[in-house]
Amino acid sequence: QVQLVESGGGLVQPGGSLRLSCAASGSIFRINVMGWYRQAPGKQRDLVAAITRGYFTHYADPVKGRFTISRDNAKNTVYQQMNSLKPENTADYYCNANLNTTARTTTDHWGQGTQVTIAS
Repeated sequence: QVQLVESGGGLVQPGGSLRLSCAASGSIFRINVMGWYRQAPGKQRDLVAAITRGYFTHYADPVKGRFTISRDNAKNTVYQQMNSLKPENTADYYCNANLNTTARTTTDHWGQGTQVTIAS
């Protein structure tokens, strides 16, 4: 069994910063891609940023230059530093990990979500 536990959400004012963390634990052979998704009320879940095991990164256009995704492979943890936050960044943020539980078995896992609210 694999668990992803997120932390770091909260309420901040526009222009502020937050750092999200997501730690994976359990029966993990290797974590491939880790990413952050967002879901606003009534909207679909969209990719915000992703990072491969080799540290190649991808960002959604609206967050380029403001968000930074990073990971610590030794700790099975992914981070997302979010700067210059805007009200439109308000959403629930979910961690995702594509990982191998064995050398041959690859699965996707989701965290429980952490709420980010940007308001004055």
